[in-house]
Amino acid sequence: MKKLLITEKPSVAMEFAKALKITTNRKNGYIESENWIITWCVGHLVTMSYPEKYDEKLKFWRLDTLPFIPHEWKYEIIPAVANQFNIVKQLMQREDIEEIYNAGDSGREGEYIQRLVFMMAKPNPNAKMKRVWIDSQTEEEILRGIREAKDLSEYDSLSNSAYLRAKEDYLIGINFSRLLSIIYGKRLAKSINEEKASISVGRVMTCVLGMVVSREREIRNFVKTKYYKIVGEFGDENASFKAEWKVNEKSKMFESPKLYNETGFKKEDDAKKFIESLEGKKAIITELKKTKQKENAPLLFNLAEMQNECTKRFKIKPDETLEIIQNLYEKKLVTYPRTDARVLSTAVAKEINKNLNGIAKNFRDEEIQGYINKMIQEKYSTNIVKTKYVNDSKITDHYAIIPTGQGYENYNQLNDLQKQVYKVIVKRFLAIFYPQAEYSKVQVTINVENETFYASGKVCTKEGFLEILRPIEKSNKNEENKNDKEQNSNLEILKNLKKDQELIVKNYEIKEAETSPPSRYNSGTIILAMENAGKLIEDEELREQIKGAGIGTSATRGEIIKKLEKIKYIDINSKTQIVTPTAKGEIIYDIVNMSMPDMLNPKLTASWEKGLDMVAKKEIIPDEFMKKLERYIKIKFDKLVIKY
Repeated sequence: MKKLLITEKPSVAMEFAKALKITTNRKNGYIESENWIITWCVGHLVTMSYPEKYDEKLKFWRLDTLPFIPHEWKYEIIPAVANQFNIVKQLMQREDIEEIYNAGDSGREGEYIQRLVFMMAKPNPNAKMKRVWIDSQTEEEILRGIREAKDLSEYDSLSNSAYLRAKEDYLIGINFSRLLSIIYGKRLAKSINEEKASISVGRVMTCVLGMVVSREREIRNFVKTKYYKIVGEFGDENASFKAEWKVNEKSKMFESPKLYNETGFKKEDDAKKFIESLEGKKAIITELKKTKQKENAPLLFNLAEMQNECTKRFKIKPDETLEIIQNLYEKKLVTYPRTDARVLSTAVAKEINKNLNGIAKNFRDEEIQGYINKMIQEKYSTNIVKTKYVNDSKITDHYAIIPTGQGYENYNQLNDLQKQVYKVIVKRFLAIFYPQAEYSKVQVTINVENETFYASGKVCTKEGFLEILRPIEKSNKNEENKNDKEQNSNLEILKNLKKDQELIVKNYEIKEAETSPPSRYNSGTIILAMENAGKLIEDEELREQIKGAGIGTSATRGEIIKKLEKIKYIDINSKTQIVTPTAKGEIIYDIVNMSMPDMLNPKLTASWEKGLDMVAKKEIIPDEFMKKLERYIKIKFDKLVIKY
């Protein structure tokens, strides 16, 4: 009797064969040894049937055939890969197979690919069905995955979620694309000077289009407003520093209509008059705070954070980033890429020295070896179990992306960009073992006849993890050195001040400021906004705190952006990666906004994703989700058809 193992692609099958020490008997579409047969899919082998396969009439887009909601779903083999499907099917039906291992990609979409094959192939009913779930493709992890493989039924809820995701996208995409095309297609064609045009709608992509168009219109309609801030220069005979005025309850300008905001005036003349009222008045330090600040290294990368980082650093698109990290994963260099987690599990953290030792012994990079040597010389602790980088409750399918410390026999096969991306992952990983960065900060509050001025100085006194993760924005070394000198100089002056000290007022000046529009998304920040249900949250700590159900999944977000660009709803600048809507995209947005605006609402889209997650966690049954989906579609249809 034999065991059959099925992977998602041939290259992965080869890694499993190596781990199992199977080196002979390569056959057409599979490998066979005395105890094992290893075969593979080539991505999707099975797909959902188009409506016309249910009924020939459904080939034509007509109102009387909608909404289309099948009660029994049809699937078919993809013709281009039918040969491999038949090989897998024959192997699964062999009577000498006693165990069948699903070794597909360890995620929802990977589960879906394999379950479709199992459903269509009708495997030997006497064979035990098992699921291999791994976090990297190292030999050790592959063997552990096979050894600890669970009964396939334990992943049924994940499979249910995957089937429902596909059905939801199919029903919303087909029904509303057809409906809106029937109602508004002629109007769209006329607007874009084409003979005919169709409207493509998707549960996730329409929402993302909405985010891009809304941001663009916000920028387009933005009117810059000037306002005028007051800056005072204070000090003694030897040194001086600048402090900015800010209104408070004791100020004569409190709640004055002359103010634009709490730091500035609407009119320059009013600012001048305010300065005149301060002339000759004493300046007294009423508060002096000296503090030490500490900052931890950021959390590890998940896919969204990695995609954003690569857009910033290398100006590449999210789908390109995923392709690179997938390649690193298949070459055993990093752990599973399609993850939402930014922390490690306790079990992995306890064995983390294996990863570090592997990097130290085998990664021939001078910079990285320098960081590791410092860790050894300074005796930095590698016990991270009780730190913020380890949290089992924040891990669903997989932990954060980290280097395995293995796979260096494949490193020279990488191109320069792949090597750079790998190094970014290694540096973020090593940073968590480095000490905190430390800062010295002084905050000074000055009172000038109940008007308050504030000044502060802050300098880094101990680099800690910043030695590895210097901010990439500071690319101009001269500017960086100048800013550091100014901060040091300012801090030294402020440090020598005392509470209740009277200061010399050197002068007051008006500083012109203006409001600025929001920034456009780039292909990395839109991924972060999708992860955070439509909000681009710049602050990393805050992003982590509010993280919940996002728009799309880590595995699909890059493809959504790619599709929107392909169908010409958005443009992505190849040099800057800035995302803007096309004229066509804006017309589509207006059509959707006029007909079914909730499709543009990130909260609605995120709630559907949350529902799928609840199915995967067995918090609701699949039928409940499906009934809500069908009800939503029917209600929307009724409203739109009545309007039409």
